[in-house]
Amino acid sequence: MRVKNKVVIVTGSGGGIGEGIALRLAQDGARVVVNDIQAAAGERVAAAIRAAGGEAVFCAADVTRDADMRALVACAVQQFGRLDVMVNNAGWTHRNRSALEVSEAEFDRCFAVNVKSLYLSTLHATPVFRSQGGGSFINIASTAGIRPRPGLTWYNASKGAAITLSKSLAAELGPDNIRVNCINPVFNPDTGLSTEFAGGPLDEARRAKFLSTIPLGRFSTALDVAHAALYLASDEAAFINGICIEVDGGRCA
Repeated sequence: MRVKNKVVIVTGSGGGIGEGIALRLAQDGARVVVNDIQAAAGERVAAAIRAAGGEAVFCAADVTRDADMRALVACAVQQFGRLDVMVNNAGWTHRNRSALEVSEAEFDRCFAVNVKSLYLSTLHATPVFRSQGGGSFINIASTAGIRPRPGLTWYNASKGAAITLSKSLAAELGPDNIRVNCINPVFNPDTGLSTEFAGGPLDEARRAKFLSTIPLGRFSTALDVAHAALYLASDEAAFINGICIEVDGGRCA
Protein backbone atom coordinates (compact mmCIF):
# COMPACT_ATOMS: atom_id res chain seq x y z
CA MET A 1 0.00 0.00 0.00
CA ARG A 2 1.58 3.22 -1.20
CA VAL A 3 0.24 5.59 1.48
CA LYS A 4 -0.33 3.12 4.31
CA ASN A 5 -1.00 4.90 7.62
CA LYS A 6 -0.40 8.36 6.16
CA VAL A 7 -2.87 10.88 7.56
CA VAL A 8 -4.46 12.90 4.79
CA ILE A 9 -6.93 15.79 4.79
CA VAL A 10 -8.92 16.22 1.57
CA THR A 11 -10.91 19.45 1.44
CA GLY A 12 -14.13 19.54 -0.54
CA SER A 13 -14.30 15.76 -0.57
CA GLY A 14 -18.05 15.35 -0.17
CA GLY A 15 -18.33 14.72 -3.90
CA GLY A 16 -16.67 15.00 -7.29
CA ILE A 17 -12.90 15.03 -7.58
CA GLY A 18 -12.39 15.34 -3.82
CA GLU A 19 -14.47 12.25 -3.15
CA GLY A 20 -12.46 10.35 -5.74
CA ILE A 21 -9.19 11.37 -4.10
CA ALA A 22 -10.41 10.48 -0.60
CA LEU A 23 -11.66 7.05 -1.68
CA ARG A 24 -8.54 6.20 -3.69
CA LEU A 25 -6.07 7.22 -0.98
CA ALA A 26 -8.08 5.34 1.65
CA GLN A 27 -8.04 2.27 -0.59
CA ASP A 28 -4.25 2.46 -0.56
CA GLY A 29 -4.02 2.65 3.22
CA ALA A 30 -4.33 6.34 4.08
CA ARG A 31 -6.22 7.49 7.14
CA VAL A 32 -8.45 10.18 5.71
CA VAL A 33 -10.04 13.29 7.16
CA VAL A 34 -12.95 13.98 4.82
CA ASN A 35 -13.87 17.66 4.70
CA ASP A 36 -16.78 19.46 3.13
CA ILE A 37 -19.03 22.40 3.85
CA GLN A 38 -21.98 20.02 3.35
CA ALA A 39 -22.06 17.71 6.37
CA ALA A 40 -24.35 15.05 4.88
CA ALA A 41 -22.16 14.70 1.78
CA GLY A 42 -18.96 14.47 3.80
CA GLU A 43 -20.38 11.99 6.28
CA ARG A 44 -21.50 9.81 3.37
CA VAL A 45 -17.97 9.62 1.95
CA ALA A 46 -16.38 8.94 5.34
CA ALA A 47 -18.93 6.18 5.97
CA ALA A 48 -18.19 4.64 2.56
CA ILE A 49 -14.48 4.51 3.38
CA ARG A 50 -15.14 2.84 6.72
CA ALA A 51 -17.58 0.37 5.13
CA ALA A 52 -14.82 -0.66 2.73
CA GLY A 53 -12.47 -1.36 5.64
CA GLY A 54 -10.61 1.95 5.63
CA GLU A 55 -10.12 4.63 8.27
CA ALA A 56 -11.88 7.97 7.93
CA VAL A 57 -13.53 10.72 9.91
CA PHE A 58 -15.53 13.69 8.72
CA CYS A 59 -14.78 17.25 9.76
CA ALA A 60 -17.00 20.09 8.57
CA ALA A 61 -15.15 23.30 7.76
CA ASP A 62 -15.46 26.34 5.53
CA VAL A 63 -12.04 26.54 3.88
CA THR A 64 -12.33 30.32 3.57
CA ARG A 65 -12.49 30.86 7.35
CA ASP A 66 -9.39 30.95 9.51
CA ALA A 67 -10.94 29.35 12.58
CA ASP A 68 -12.43 26.53 10.51
CA MET A 69 -9.13 25.69 8.84
CA ARG A 70 -7.32 25.75 12.17
CA ALA A 71 -9.94 23.34 13.54
CA LEU A 72 -9.67 21.08 10.48
CA VAL A 73 -5.93 20.61 10.91
CA ALA A 74 -6.42 20.11 14.65
CA CYS A 75 -9.05 17.44 13.90
CA ALA A 76 -6.51 15.38 11.98
CA VAL A 77 -3.95 15.62 14.76
CA GLN A 78 -6.50 14.84 17.47
CA GLN A 79 -7.99 11.87 15.62
CA PHE A 80 -4.84 10.32 14.18
CA GLY A 81 -1.89 11.90 16.02
CA ARG A 82 -0.31 13.60 13.00
CA LEU A 83 -0.85 15.04 9.52
CA ASP A 84 1.17 13.90 6.51
CA VAL A 85 -0.65 15.27 3.47
CA MET A 86 -2.94 18.25 2.95
CA VAL A 87 -4.94 17.99 -0.28
CA ASN A 88 -6.47 21.38 -1.05
CA ASN A 89 -9.22 20.33 -3.42
CA ALA A 90 -12.15 22.62 -2.56
CA GLY A 91 -12.87 24.91 -5.49
CA TRP A 92 -15.36 27.37 -6.90
CA THR A 93 -16.06 29.21 -10.14
CA HIS A 94 -18.20 32.00 -11.52
CA ARG A 95 -20.58 31.40 -14.41
CA ASN A 96 -18.95 31.37 -17.84
CA ARG A 97 -19.59 34.90 -19.08
CA SER A 98 -17.87 38.14 -20.03
CA ALA A 99 -15.29 39.31 -17.48
CA LEU A 100 -17.26 42.56 -17.17
CA GLU A 101 -20.43 40.73 -16.15
CA VAL A 102 -18.99 38.87 -13.15
CA SER A 103 -20.18 40.48 -9.93
CA GLU A 104 -17.86 41.56 -7.15
CA ALA A 105 -19.44 38.95 -4.87
CA GLU A 106 -18.73 36.20 -7.42
CA PHE A 107 -15.14 37.41 -7.80
CA ASP A 108 -14.62 37.48 -4.02
CA ARG A 109 -16.07 34.00 -3.56
CA CYS A 110 -13.91 32.56 -6.34
CA PHE A 111 -10.68 33.95 -4.90
CA ALA A 112 -11.67 33.09 -1.33
CA VAL A 113 -12.23 29.41 -2.11
CA ASN A 114 -9.48 28.95 -4.70
CA VAL A 115 -6.71 31.13 -3.24
CA LYS A 116 -7.40 32.27 0.32
CA SER A 117 -8.04 28.68 1.35
CA LEU A 118 -4.48 27.81 0.29
CA TYR A 119 -3.16 30.67 2.39
CA LEU A 120 -5.09 29.42 5.43
CA SER A 121 -4.08 25.81 4.79
CA THR A 122 -0.44 26.87 4.67
CA LEU A 123 -0.74 28.87 7.89
CA HIS A 124 -2.17 25.99 9.88
CA ALA A 125 -0.66 22.83 8.36
CA THR A 126 2.92 24.09 8.00
CA PRO A 127 3.67 24.22 11.76
CA VAL A 128 2.44 20.63 12.09
CA PHE A 129 4.59 19.50 9.18
CA ARG A 130 7.62 21.29 10.60
CA SER A 131 7.13 19.67 14.01
CA GLN A 132 7.11 16.23 12.33
CA GLY A 133 10.08 16.83 10.06
CA GLY A 134 8.13 17.20 6.84
CA GLY A 135 4.85 16.90 4.98
CA SER A 136 3.16 17.40 1.65
CA PHE A 137 0.69 19.88 0.19
CA ILE A 138 -1.20 18.86 -2.95
CA ASN A 139 -3.14 21.75 -4.46
CA ILE A 140 -5.81 20.99 -7.05
CA ALA A 141 -5.52 23.82 -9.55
CA SER A 142 -6.66 23.57 -13.18
CA THR A 143 -5.54 23.64 -16.77
CA ALA A 144 -7.40 26.97 -16.76
CA GLY A 145 -4.42 28.42 -14.91
CA ILE A 146 -2.05 27.77 -17.80
CA ARG A 147 -4.35 27.57 -20.83
CA PRO A 148 -7.30 29.86 -20.08
CA ARG A 149 -10.69 29.53 -21.72
CA PRO A 150 -12.68 32.66 -22.64
CA GLY A 151 -15.53 33.51 -20.30
CA LEU A 152 -13.76 32.25 -17.17
CA THR A 153 -11.25 35.07 -16.71
CA TRP A 154 -11.43 35.51 -12.95
CA TYR A 155 -11.59 31.74 -12.32
CA ASN A 156 -8.61 31.31 -14.64
CA ALA A 157 -6.73 33.97 -12.68
CA SER A 158 -7.47 32.29 -9.35
CA LYS A 159 -6.09 28.99 -10.63
CA GLY A 160 -3.06 30.75 -12.06
CA ALA A 161 -2.47 32.16 -8.59
CA ALA A 162 -2.78 28.67 -7.09
CA ILE A 163 -0.13 27.37 -9.48
CA THR A 164 2.28 30.23 -8.83
CA LEU A 165 1.91 30.12 -5.05
CA SER A 166 2.46 26.34 -5.12
CA LYS A 167 5.79 26.82 -6.88
CA SER A 168 6.79 29.67 -4.57
CA LEU A 169 5.90 27.69 -1.44
CA ALA A 170 7.82 24.69 -2.77
CA ALA A 171 10.96 26.83 -2.89
CA GLU A 172 10.30 28.42 0.51
CA LEU A 173 9.25 25.32 2.45
CA GLY A 174 11.50 22.78 0.74
CA PRO A 175 14.31 23.23 3.29
CA ASP A 176 11.83 22.03 5.95
CA ASN A 177 11.20 18.85 3.91
CA ILE A 178 7.74 20.15 3.04
CA ARG A 179 6.78 19.43 -0.55
CA VAL A 180 4.23 21.53 -2.43
CA ASN A 181 2.86 20.33 -5.74
CA CYS A 182 -0.30 20.82 -7.74
CA ILE A 183 -2.52 18.94 -10.15
CA ASN A 184 -4.20 20.59 -13.13
CA PRO A 185 -7.30 18.66 -14.23
CA VAL A 186 -9.04 19.44 -17.49
CA PHE A 187 -12.84 19.80 -17.69
CA ASN A 188 -14.84 17.10 -15.90
CA PRO A 189 -18.57 17.07 -16.69
CA ASP A 190 -19.36 15.13 -13.52
CA THR A 191 -18.39 17.83 -11.04
CA GLY A 192 -20.93 20.10 -9.40
CA LEU A 193 -19.42 23.12 -11.16
CA SER A 194 -19.64 21.83 -14.75
CA THR A 195 -22.76 23.84 -15.57
CA GLU A 196 -21.08 27.03 -14.41
CA PHE A 197 -17.94 26.25 -16.42
CA ALA A 198 -20.04 25.65 -19.51
CA GLY A 199 -22.20 28.75 -19.05
CA GLY A 200 -25.44 26.77 -18.96
CA PRO A 201 -26.86 23.23 -19.05
CA LEU A 202 -24.29 20.78 -20.35
CA ASP A 203 -26.05 19.91 -23.59
CA GLU A 204 -24.45 18.02 -26.47
CA ALA A 205 -23.21 21.20 -28.14
CA ARG A 206 -21.41 22.41 -25.02
CA ARG A 207 -19.98 18.93 -24.35
CA ALA A 208 -18.68 18.72 -27.90
CA LYS A 209 -17.08 22.16 -27.64
CA PHE A 210 -15.07 21.17 -24.56
CA LEU A 211 -14.30 17.68 -25.83
CA SER A 212 -12.84 19.02 -29.07
CA THR A 213 -10.01 20.66 -27.13
CA ILE A 214 -8.79 17.41 -25.52
CA PRO A 215 -6.52 15.35 -27.82
CA LEU A 216 -7.19 12.02 -26.10
CA GLY A 217 -10.87 12.48 -26.86
CA ARG A 218 -12.43 12.14 -23.43
CA PHE A 219 -13.00 14.21 -20.31
CA SER A 220 -11.04 13.79 -17.10
CA THR A 221 -12.52 11.74 -14.27
CA ALA A 222 -12.17 11.92 -10.52
CA LEU A 223 -10.14 8.71 -10.63
CA ASP A 224 -7.68 10.21 -13.13
CA VAL A 225 -6.97 13.02 -10.69
CA ALA A 226 -6.93 10.65 -7.72
CA HIS A 227 -4.19 8.54 -9.30
CA ALA A 228 -2.01 11.64 -9.63
CA ALA A 229 -2.74 12.62 -6.03
CA LEU A 230 -1.85 9.10 -4.86
CA TYR A 231 1.56 9.38 -6.51
CA LEU A 232 2.29 12.83 -5.06
CA ALA A 233 1.20 11.69 -1.59
CA SER A 234 3.38 8.57 -1.69
CA ASP A 235 7.04 8.17 -0.78
CA GLU A 236 7.70 7.51 -4.45
CA ALA A 237 7.36 11.28 -4.92
CA ALA A 238 9.75 12.16 -2.09
CA PHE A 239 11.94 14.23 -4.44
CA ILE A 240 9.06 15.79 -6.40
CA ASN A 241 8.55 19.40 -5.36
CA GLY A 242 7.12 22.47 -7.07
CA ILE A 243 5.66 20.72 -10.09
CA CYS A 244 2.23 20.63 -11.71
CA ILE A 245 0.84 17.45 -13.18
CA GLU A 246 -1.56 18.18 -16.03
CA VAL A 247 -4.27 15.53 -15.95
CA ASP A 248 -5.67 16.77 -19.21
CA GLY A 249 -5.42 14.27 -22.05
CA GLY A 250 -3.04 16.60 -23.85
CA ARG A 251 -5.08 19.81 -23.57
CA CYS A 252 -2.02 21.84 -22.54
CA ALA A 253 0.47 20.14 -24.87
